Amino acid sequence: MTKIAAVADRSAPGPDTTTNMMMALVYEGPGRRAWTAHPRPTVRDPGDAVVRITTTTICGTDLHIMKGDVPTVTPGRILGHEGIGIVEALGPLVTAFHIGDRVLISCVSACGICDMCRKGMYSHCRSGGWILGNTIDGTQAEYVRIPHADTSLYLLPPGADEEAFVMLSDILPTAFECGVLNGRVQPGDTVAIVGAGPIGLAALMTAQFYSPAAILMVDVDPARLKVAGQFGATALIDSADGTAVDQIMALTGGAGVDVAIEAVGIPVTFDICQSILAAGGRLANIGVHGKPVELHLEKLWDRNIAITTRLVDTAAIPMLFKLVGAGKLQPAKLVTHRFALGEIMNAYDTFGNAAKERALKVILTNEGAGPMIA
Repeated sequence: MTKIAAVADRSAPGPDTTTNMMMALVYEGPGRRAWTAHPRPTVRDPGDAVVRITTTTICGTDLHIMKGDVPTVTPGRILGHEGIGIVEALGPLVTAFHIGDRVLISCVSACGICDMCRKGMYSHCRSGGWILGNTIDGTQAEYVRIPHADTSLYLLPPGADEEAFVMLSDILPTAFECGVLNGRVQPGDTVAIVGAGPIGLAALMTAQFYSPAAILMVDVDPARLKVAGQFGATALIDSADGTAVDQIMALTGGAGVDVAIEAVGIPVTFDICQSILAAGGRLANIGVHGKPVELHLEKLWDRNIAITTRLVDTAAIPMLFKLVGAGKLQPAKLVTHRFALGEIMNAYDTFGNAAKERALKVILTNEGAGPMIA
């Protein structure tokens, strides 16, 4: 979409149109973040929407960013790529939404017309992809600008539970597309999910669509494994003592698993996955990796295995929308902590110390948002 010098927007009326600042969570470099005043976004391109955030959350990817694992995120960037909010302003080419609509924000922005979008690879959109909280300002703020609004927002149904639906911004489609679909989970499969954090638990929820015979959950945290058992895992593997591979091979009679889903993003968990694959097995990587991993082709070259990587395309959001709306999928069960948006620094501390705090997903609400400070 061609940028123009000035774009006439359609904005919601307010009591004070002179305010131009908001509060936002700003990345200041590895290990440093601040909740600070920041210029409020405006419509820049004719396909933009400006959304007032009502609900957002923190992703494991945000923690990777804070560790310096994602070099495309530079100091000064507002983090966050998940959210629900109210449309406040629209560019002149937006036709699918109106001022005041309550919308889900996709973590992936898609123009819908480039060659990558036409292939269904929205994550690699030529003018979008994963840009929110990465190469443009994100959703951990009172307001956010959404490019390609017509194809990057979803209208929420009346009465929708924001805590449930905000999980469709990223975590549910990521787990489903990158883990379950890429792993080609089939009826009767034995599936191992390495990492019982929020993304691993979302993979557990969605893998059950395909009736695998067994789902083995692997983690170092007994509390998270207990939750996995409540969510439908058939075996719980505590990997704290380094014996996860031996335990899984014993459970499978030495055969290994049909599908291994890597849901952490560190070398040790990837190594577990490649060590437990049965002949013909599939390794589906979800985790964001900031360090090299060692690929043991000397052991795998003749095993007829497949290793897949993927950035979520969010093509599954409409289907997941229906399942959540029908009560067949209940992602709000992942929520363990709730904060006001202004408490986001505390929320990061809680989420970053998940084992100690027994945290899965944290919800941040901006119920009192109104005109911003001048």
